[in-house]
Amino acid sequence: MIKAIWNNTEIAASEATVVVEGNHYFPASDVNQDMLEPSDMTTHCPWKGDARYYHVVVDGQRNENAAWYYPKPKDAAKNIEDRLAFWRGVQVG
Repeated sequence: MIKAIWNNTEIAASEATVVVEGNHYFPASDVNQDMLEPSDMTTHCPWKGDARYYHVVVDGQRNENAAWYYPKPKDAAKNIEDRLAFWRGVQVG
């Protein structure tokens, strides 16, 4: 079971993550959506496509842009469609 934890709170847990470039991508259904706030941040990856971000919010504390996903990944990255990954201090393992 792979978990994503921030501020001593489990944000996601899954036995079905997909690892891409060292990042675990969790199925959206295995992520506690109540702890995510949409962000305006976007980035572009040449082979995955355009990423969108969420802030992670736990106990009133906000970790800016700490989760990302690809709403319409390119064909080479279809295996991460409907999945989220974490960074910026979120412990994944």
